[in-house]
Amino acid sequence: MDNTIQDIKLTQYSHGAGCGCKIAPAVLEQILQGQTTAFTGSQLLVGNDSKDDAAVYDLSNGTALISTTDFFMPIVDSAYDYGRIAAANAISDVYAMGGKPLMAIAILGWPVEKLPAEVAQQVIAGGRATCDAAGIPLAGGHSIDSTEPIFGLAVTGIVPIANLKRNNTAKEGDMLFLTKPLGAGILSTAQKRGMLTPDLLPVMIAQMSKLNHIGEALGKIDGVHAMTDVTGFGLLGHLIEMADGSGLGAELFYNKIQVLDGVKEYLTQRIVPDATYRNWNSYSQQVGFEAGVDVMHAFNLLPDPQTNGGLLISVAPDSVDEVVALFKANGLDGFIEPIGRMAVRGEKTVRVNP
Repeated sequence: MDNTIQDIKLTQYSHGAGCGCKIAPAVLEQILQGQTTAFTGSQLLVGNDSKDDAAVYDLSNGTALISTTDFFMPIVDSAYDYGRIAAANAISDVYAMGGKPLMAIAILGWPVEKLPAEVAQQVIAGGRATCDAAGIPLAGGHSIDSTEPIFGLAVTGIVPIANLKRNNTAKEGDMLFLTKPLGAGILSTAQKRGMLTPDLLPVMIAQMSKLNHIGEALGKIDGVHAMTDVTGFGLLGHLIEMADGSGLGAELFYNKIQVLDGVKEYLTQRIVPDATYRNWNSYSQQVGFEAGVDVMHAFNLLPDPQTNGGLLISVAPDSVDEVVALFKANGLDGFIEPIGRMAVRGEKTVRVNP
């Protein structure tokens, strides 16, 4: 590849980064006000009347079709890795429903007067590599000339209806698990500011490009009552969606939450995405902190926007051993301790404990 192309830093061509580009939860609520009505008289099992990860349509043969889309501006400077990450993030919505992805089509917006077509070619190549890893074809797509680079996928999947997982069906007493550490937004902000140390770049890319394929297997466990993936609203935002949808509250065990290498050091330097503050301002009134929690640390970490973050899983106590065994079989030994539990709804939706 041309050295000039290799030297291009894609993050400098976008105002946001990855899922940090998401519109803040409070603003999104305003935009969608009056638009999220149930579509009756159809086979639509999951639609826009809930805040789930994908739409689901009953095929009348015991299975359902999953449809989702996700796209964003560059989260890393490498075009190829940007494509890989954006594709993995989009496919994750199918896994979060307990499903199996079938195929994808690409969404590309490209500032053709600012960036060479060869760079866009690398983005598509990265997206195709992730699709190959998921065992699905990148079967087509659509492109436009835009002011900033945009890439993502529309993904179609399938799921046996008995295995379908939603984000609003948690039960009181369920234990909460998370399959990836937090802090991707903080590391990506450090990169955008030119402060990310070289040893942490592969850590960040590996985190965000890893497929959440375990979601399909989790869908087969009856005791997995609810599931979602943690993305732009941060762990707190997506947990609040799960709790609100289920009519429950939640407790977080803060010291059990895994964090990416280097994150704590960057927090001391106040390297935090702007989206963290937008997130916090949207749902801060629903969160309470117990004594012993480092509130400033938690305030910067729990709303941190994740890009292709881990799966947040609500598990019946008598199914915890089965989930832990599945984690171990998939190399997730570091995530076998619960990070919280679903509880009776109180004054605050989420209580953060040490």
